[in-house]
Amino acid sequence: MLSESHLKVIEATLPAVGAAIPEITPNFYGRMFAAHPDLLDNLFNWTHQKTGAQPQALAGSIAAYAQLQLLPDPARQKFIMDRIAHKHVSLGITRDQYQIVHKYLFEAIVEVLGEAVTAEVAEAWDALYWQMADALIQEEEDLYKQAGVAPGEVWRDVVVTERRYESPDTVSLTLAAADGSALPSFHAGQYISVQVPLADGARQIRQYSLTGATDRPDWQISIKNIGEVSGFLHEQVFEGDTLHVSTPFGDLVVPDDGTPLLIASAGIGCTPTIGVLTALAAQQDPRQVIVLHADKSRARQPHRGQLAALVEQLPNAQLTQWYEEGHVPGASDRVRSGFMSLDNVELHDDSHALLCGPAEFLSAIRTQLIERGIPENKIHYETFGPELVRVGAA
Repeated sequence: MLSESHLKVIEATLPAVGAAIPEITPNFYGRMFAAHPDLLDNLFNWTHQKTGAQPQALAGSIAAYAQLQLLPDPARQKFIMDRIAHKHVSLGITRDQYQIVHKYLFEAIVEVLGEAVTAEVAEAWDALYWQMADALIQEEEDLYKQAGVAPGEVWRDVVVTERRYESPDTVSLTLAAADGSALPSFHAGQYISVQVPLADGARQIRQYSLTGATDRPDWQISIKNIGEVSGFLHEQVFEGDTLHVSTPFGDLVVPDDGTPLLIASAGIGCTPTIGVLTALAAQQDPRQVIVLHADKSRARQPHRGQLAALVEQLPNAQLTQWYEEGHVPGASDRVRSGFMSLDNVELHDDSHALLCGPAEFLSAIRTQLIERGIPENKIHYETFGPELVRVGAA
C-alpha cells in the first residue's frame, strides 16, 4: 500500500511527470532495447514502436493508475488492470520482465527530470510502480492458472487446415493441433497471439480474435492485410503451414445476466462480433441483441454474409450497417450511408455494449452511448494494438 506521504508526493509531481512523458518514453525504450534487443525483435511490435503508440500506451496506463490512487475508482482500476493483464498473459509476460522495465524506466525518469527526482520523489514513484506491478503479476499468475499453463508457457505450434478469403484483403485461417487433439476451449470474444518469423530473423507478435464456435476442436481467426505480421500471414501462410500461437485470453466476453446487448464494430473489428454471435446463435439466446457494423464498402466488408446469417439465427436480433462508399441498391433504414451514429438506434437503459474497432470509432461510439444514458461500467471494448489509456476515460 502507498503511504500518505507517497500519495502527497505523487499528487504534487504527477503533472510534471505527465508533461515529461513524451521525453521519458523514447528514452526508456531506447535504453531497454539497447540492452535487450530480443525484446524489440520478439515481443514488442515494431509498427507500434515506430508510431509511438506503444510508448503512449505504457505512459497512459501508469499515469491513469497514479491518478486512481489519488481519486480512487475501484471499477475503473479493475477495468484497466484486467485489460493489461490479459494482454500480458497472451504474450507470455512473466514476473522477471517487470524488473527489466523498472530498471530502464526509472533511469529514463532520472535523466529527463534531473534534480527534480529527489530521494523522496524516487521512493514514491518506485512504490507506485511496484504496487501496480505486483497487482498485475498476481492477476496474471491467476490467469495462467485458470488456463492450465505455467507462467509464460502459453505458446504452441498449430497447423493451418483451411484458408479462405472473407473479403478482397481479408483471409480466415482454421488452425488445428498438429497431433490431432482438441485445442483448448475459449470464451466467445477472446483472442490468441500469433508470432511470425520475419526475413531478418525477428519474431513479431499480433493478436487476432477467435471467430469460430467455442465447442470446436480447432480455432479460426481472420487477418486483414495491414502491418508486418498481418501482411506475412496474408501473403505467406497457407494450408499445411505451421504457426506459433498462444493460449486464448481476453476480457471482452458476453455478460451472463441476460440483459440486452448492443454489439458495435467497424472494419476488421467485426471478428469479435462474429465470435460472440456464433456463441449466442448456438445457444439460441433469447435476449434482445442490436448489432451495428460500419465499413468502407460492401465490397470490402469481411464476413459480410456470415454476419447477416448469424443475426438471422437469433430469435430477437437486429442488424444495421453503415457504408462510407458506394451506392447500396434497395438501401433501407437497416443499410445507411456515412459513419455509424446511434441516432434512431433503439437502446435499453440496462443494455451492455460490446465494441470493437479503431480507436477513433471506439471513442465516438462510447461518447454517444454515455450521452444515451449507458453507464461506463456497461461499455466493454476490444482494440487491436496498444491501448491508449487516458485518465478519466473508459
